Amino acid sequence: MTDTETSKVGIKVWSDYVCPFCMLAEGPLHEATHDLDVEVEWMPYELRPYPTPTLRPEDEYLPAIWERSVYPMARRMGVDITLPTVSPQPYTRLAFEGYQYAAEHGKAAEYTPRVLRAFFQENRDIGQLDVLADIASELSLDKAGFIKALESGTYTETHQEALRTAEAHRISVVPTIIIGGRHRIEGVPTAAQIRKAVLDAQAEQAVAQGAACGIDGC
Repeated sequence: MTDTETSKVGIKVWSDYVCPFCMLAEGPLHEATHDLDVEVEWMPYELRPYPTPTLRPEDEYLPAIWERSVYPMARRMGVDITLPTVSPQPYTRLAFEGYQYAAEHGKAAEYTPRVLRAFFQENRDIGQLDVLADIASELSLDKAGFIKALESGTYTETHQEALRTAEAHRISVVPTIIIGGRHRIEGVPTAAQIRKAVLDAQAEQAVAQGAACGIDGC
C-alpha cells in the first residue's frame, strides 16, 4: 500500500434529494476538502419511501420549517435556495437509481449536486423520469441508456442494498456524514468540523500504517 492510498480519506454522505439541509451541506463539504485527499461518496436515505405520503408545500409544516430554519441558514451561508412548489413532493427512489447509473458511468460526484439544484433552485419535479433524463444528458450521460436502465429497474437492487447500508449505520437523519469510517457528523456541518475530522482520520490512518509496517517490516 502506498502513502497516497493510505492518506486518502473516505467520506460517506447520506442524503435525500428533497432535504434542503443536504444541499446546504454541500458547500462546507467542498470548502473543507477541496485541497485534501478524500473520496466523497453520496449515499441514499429516503426520508419518505413509497407508499408513505410525501409532504405538501401548501400545508403548514414545510413553510414553517423553511422560515424558521432553512432560509436563515441559507442566508448566512449565501446559498440560493427556495421551497419548491412541486406538490406533493416527489418520491426519490427513481432519482437514487439514477445516481447508481451515474456512478457506474463516472459521474457520481456531479449527479447529486445537480439533482439538488434542479429541485431547490429550478423547481423541477425530480420524481419524473424525463426530468432526471435531462439532467443525465446535461452531465454527458447517455440519455437513452439512462432511461432504459431506470425503466427496466437495472439499479433497483443496488439501491436497495445501499439503503440496507444506511440501516446498518443507523442513519436516521440527513445529512449524516461519516468520515474515515469513525467520525460522524449529523446535520449541516461547518467546514471547520469536516476539515478537523478529515485531518484526524488521516492521522489515525498514518498511525495504523506505521503499526502495520512495524509488524510487516514495510
